[in-house]
Amino acid sequence: MSQNQPGFPDYGNPIRLEVAKKIVLKAEAEAKKNGWKMVISIVDSGGNLVYLERIDGTQFGSIDISQGKAKCAVNFRRPTKAMEDSVVAGGMGLRLIGIPGVYPLEGGELILQDGKIIGAIGVSGGTSSQDGQVARAGLEAVKE
Repeated sequence: MSQNQPGFPDYGNPIRLEVAKKIVLKAEAEAKKNGWKMVISIVDSGGNLVYLERIDGTQFGSIDISQGKAKCAVNFRRPTKAMEDSVVAGGMGLRLIGIPGVYPLEGGELILQDGKIIGAIGVSGGTSSQDGQVARAGLEAVKE
């Protein structure tokens, strides 16, 4: 954990392409099992796109949104569901809407290795909860 901001993981080395592909395969299997058309993006620890897959027939707008969710998770070192929860709660959480690069929608998850951020997955195409389910399924590939 970071000594400067307790509770937030530090950045590690960038994710390798082979690991990104394994995560996407697992996420894609979850989406297809449920009949969901999704875009799945993987970014490295610097927020740079490493791998993207668009299931045939997925809306084009989900390409940018999936990348945005992944970048948001990396840049703010937390799942995008945390941002969504803050906005839904209202009050001061609504300030997040005005911050560039914030995607307050579930579906962006950190990819950790040895407790450090090596990248993130972003999923778009379904409801927020469906996107989150597919993203978390992808993370199972790094736990095997």
